[in-house]
Amino acid sequence: MGDQVPVRCPVCRRTHTFAAPVYPCACGAPVAPPLVRGAPAEPITHRTWTEDWVTARCQACGRQDQWPQPELGCPCGTVLRIAVRPVTSRPRPPGPSTPSAPASPAGPTAPSAPSAPFRSPAAAEARGGRAGLPTHIPLPRTVPAPRPTFRPVTIRTAGDAVTTAALYLRWLGFEEIVQQKDWYASGLALRGPGLVAQVDPTTRPATLRAVECLWLNGLNEEALGVFFSLAGYASDARARADELGLPLFVMDLTGTPQPVNGPADALLSPGP
Repeated sequence: MGDQVPVRCPVCRRTHTFAAPVYPCACGAPVAPPLVRGAPAEPITHRTWTEDWVTARCQACGRQDQWPQPELGCPCGTVLRIAVRPVTSRPRPPGPSTPSAPASPAGPTAPSAPSAPFRSPAAAEARGGRAGLPTHIPLPRTVPAPRPTFRPVTIRTAGDAVTTAALYLRWLGFEEIVQQKDWYASGLALRGPGLVAQVDPTTRPATLRAVECLWLNGLNEEALGVFFSLAGYASDARARADELGLPLFVMDLTGTPQPVNGPADALLSPGP
């Protein structure tokens, strides 16, 4: 968790305690945008791509990167933009105990998983198995193969949103996903064998009409329709998608889609 600062809503005058979100740097160290204590929060009435991002520096390796602008939703309905201290001074060189890591063009990555603990052959035999072999070997098809961890792509433009949706669908197992050239006009951003997908990169919740149009396109092509949205869905659109069995996903600016209804959960599940 990053710095905690008191934030007062200028509309309803409520005071909140806000903690800066923490993101993983390419070197694996946590990075949190430095908040300005005592600075007034600014209500958000209009969004732009440039205002939704701030620059922060990793204290471990000195790398500068862009992260989502910290925001706070007040119970009165106002969304507040939290002030962040700009990066002006030079980064300090990493010390001898903190080796620097090369910058990765693919954006932030999660730290590698720890290796399994070592067990001696004698310990394996004591647990009921022969040395060098596991105590239980699952039969074929009884355990689904686990998916690798999804590697998100930071979303800065509408094209990044479409790229993230394509990568996520491939991660789910759909092959030959192709981006449509006129996707913004037609609404269908991605196609694949038995699949059509719509991506809404705007800052307005997806509408009931958009959900029904995607379902009709899938019906005409005998394909599954999948919807991705940056700003979520209107309540009637989500209810209609549940009736139609249409998977809905919401994406944040860090590039990690999340399921928002039952059909999306079922699509994400690896199955029995």
